[in-house]
Amino acid sequence: MRRRSVLAAAGVAAVSFPGAAAASSPAVARVRTGMDRLAAANWETLQGQRVGVVSNPTGVDRDYRHLVDRMHEDGVTIGGVFGPEHGFRGSAQAGGSEGTGVDARTGLIVYDAYLASLEQWISMFTASAVRTVVFDIQDVGARFYTYIYTLYDSMAAAARLGLRYVVLDRPNPIGGRAHGPMMTDGYTSGVGRLKIVQQHGLTVGELARFYNGEFLSGAVDLQVVACRGWHGRLHAADTDVPWVLPSPNMPTPDTAEVYPGTGMFEGVSSLSEGRGTTRPFELIGGPGFDYHWGDRVSAQGLPGVEFREAYFTPTFNKFTGVLCAGVEVKVTDRSTFEPIRTAVAMLVEARKEPAFAWRLDGARYWIDLLTGSPRLRTMIDAGATTAEVNAAWAGELAAFDKQRRPYLLYPRSGVRSSSSGTDSLFAGSGSLSSGPGS
Repeated sequence: MRRRSVLAAAGVAAVSFPGAAAASSPAVARVRTGMDRLAAANWETLQGQRVGVVSNPTGVDRDYRHLVDRMHEDGVTIGGVFGPEHGFRGSAQAGGSEGTGVDARTGLIVYDAYLASLEQWISMFTASAVRTVVFDIQDVGARFYTYIYTLYDSMAAAARLGLRYVVLDRPNPIGGRAHGPMMTDGYTSGVGRLKIVQQHGLTVGELARFYNGEFLSGAVDLQVVACRGWHGRLHAADTDVPWVLPSPNMPTPDTAEVYPGTGMFEGVSSLSEGRGTTRPFELIGGPGFDYHWGDRVSAQGLPGVEFREAYFTPTFNKFTGVLCAGVEVKVTDRSTFEPIRTAVAMLVEARKEPAFAWRLDGARYWIDLLTGSPRLRTMIDAGATTAEVNAAWAGELAAFDKQRRPYLLYPRSGVRSSSSGTDSLFAGSGSLSSGPGS
């Protein structure tokens, strides 16, 4: 083989803004998650109630003890557990679930909630006779990561049944900045159901408040147990929050950093996004590519990232058992790295290769579903530059950034939540009584 360089809030303390940490910074912030805070309060707000828990393996304390196991041991009445994609205990691959059954450790009924319709959620909540729903799942900050739709659907069902909904918040592992294009009418799907931008920059608690205010008309009796010690410039590697892989192909915080961008390579049939390797979404390549692609991307001088010439052979998914040439995406500075801008540059240069092909899903292009419209695809096909493609969504991104501000619980650079600095356990309610951010 010839040489190929395939490319490589309430409960939020007042925070000052130190210089943003680089990828190699040793500084670590102490952060208490919503679970940590509710457990420290001895689950007081859940005592005497029948509780349903929506969670997966990420719902752990700093000793890696799971929320459900701890609540069960401490005598909280759990009527049922609801498992999203990959399952409650995390034994299923992408696009799979564990089914409905009895949890071996606790003896609790676990309901299969993956791809459940609103009526199915209502049926599961009714069968389990729960009156309060608790959500604790680590999101990774991208619109096409499915747990945020598990959040929305279960909230909608809770609203229909008049149930209380409690979110135990966790940090957004890639920080609080929003980037990328907005979802548009006609392109919603299981990888993009709601009108938010591709990298939303919200925690799940903030997303729940956004959903309740923008999509559910305040119908949910919502309470968020906010994190303490987190702000929008902190990424997962900057905190002491334990990392549990949220899904089989999201093994490390490094994966989460690149995912809102390189996840778009799921929409390219001629390039593997690294599934079936130990570095999914960081290794990108295909059998018809060589070092010229990576060299052209490197020449763009993108901030906070370098590209290592890489070769890999996937063990499953695209190109199983076939040697692929490409790059490993190496984030060198989290504070300046932009995953979507970076991936757009990679797509722009990859499109120049004869082997390049978009992935068709029936009559639709998968990239259109991932990005929310045909715009990115048609611009790249027409020869647009990286700068031109990224500039195309500047207006809608600015509008979304303004739209989300009333729902923020944690400081961002230049934007502070009005709930910052208080010590109440709960942040916000169905009426958003904690007020908008300024």
